[in-house]
Amino acid sequence: MSDLEATEQLAAISNYTAQKLAGDATGHGIDHINRVVTNAKMLLAEEPSADYLITLSSAYLHDVIDDKLVSDVSSAQRDVENFLRGIEFDPDQVQAVMFIINNMSFSKTLTDDQQPLPLEGQIVQDADRLDAIGAIGITRAIYYGGHHSEKIYDPNIAPRTNMTKSEYRNLKNETIINHFYEKLLKLPESMNTPVAKKIAKGRQKTMTTFLEDFKAEWNGLS
Repeated sequence: MSDLEATEQLAAISNYTAQKLAGDATGHGIDHINRVVTNAKMLLAEEPSADYLITLSSAYLHDVIDDKLVSDVSSAQRDVENFLRGIEFDPDQVQAVMFIINNMSFSKTLTDDQQPLPLEGQIVQDADRLDAIGAIGITRAIYYGGHHSEKIYDPNIAPRTNMTKSEYRNLKNETIINHFYEKLLKLPESMNTPVAKKIAKGRQKTMTTFLEDFKAEWNGLS
């Protein structure tokens, strides 16, 4: 396959994703997708053995089958598979992309059937998780929580631990601030690639500083 063909396929995938997520109001719109793709390209430069097309295709498509965003996951999966076949992905490529986007989410780590990711999946997972932390991550967490009418904070509600996926998805038992402790602050230590680990350290500091300032202001101490 020529570079031109891959470029045309990625352009088609980008357009497909933009259409699927056009109405998003949760922080998972095309701006998020484009940042994840940019992150993935950065990480690919340091991991040249990874398949470029599979990695970036997965980066573009990772949210279009997410069960927190679509009501019928099976239908969304079939649609993606048909779309990829329509732009001349071979069966192995379709399988590779689908495996990555079905196994890279944080919620998957809360199930009994988590599967190890190939290098391409590790890169996409890191790229996505980098966009969930730091200044952008703070903004997206508040935006998502507001969309779902979550309580901002309650010091009497402790962050949840040892959650199942079902418990994690129950936003009635979560506050926006607790989401940092239940998920976001755990992401830096879960990064796969050296570059992502390094970037995540700085973004972790941004989040911990925010939480310290938030709680101080909440209590009228600053």
